[in-house]
Amino acid sequence: MPNTVIFDLGGVLIDWNPRYLYRKLMPDEASIETFLSTVCTSEWNAQQDAGRPFAEGVALLSEQYPDQADMISAFHTRWIEMIGGAIAETVTMMTELKEAGVPLYALTNWSAETFPLVRPDFEFLNWFIGIVVSGEEKMIKPDPAFYHVLFDRYQLEPEDTVFIDDSKPNIETARNLGVHAIHFNSASQVRKEVEALGLL
Repeated sequence: MPNTVIFDLGGVLIDWNPRYLYRKLMPDEASIETFLSTVCTSEWNAQQDAGRPFAEGVALLSEQYPDQADMISAFHTRWIEMIGGAIAETVTMMTELKEAGVPLYALTNWSAETFPLVRPDFEFLNWFIGIVVSGEEKMIKPDPAFYHVLFDRYQLEPEDTVFIDDSKPNIETARNLGVHAIHFNSASQVRKEVEALGLL
């Protein structure tokens, strides 16, 4: 049975959503969705998560969409306004795991430039034995090599771990590596699966 829990951060413990920012900048939801699906896309953002400097990503995209340059720049300069806070139910479960003595780690796709902006705001980030940040390693989930950075650095055996993530591709990679992976749909669903493993 697994004895260690690895958390994804965004969408599992921390509520990050660019819509929180762009609702202040754009007239309606349709405009926001068009912008996020055609300009500042998840694929573009993933390049920053993989280590590309935000200034470079913004410059490249602004050349392609000069009429949207201000909105593109805001993705960087007002990034912190995309944070909605902690996902309380999951943090409660994490607290209980910590109190039960379960070793906790994090494996996150996050820009090396923006992760330091949130770290002081969430006390629970200090509870992890280790946090591996994609932007610092210049590789991202679901690349198996990124998971192995965590395993190797902290001498973890994949079969001893539970991994919680809200992305199906990330979950599939973890399972292929022998990890007991839980796809996050809701905190209550994850809690039931964690309880079933005897960790709570």
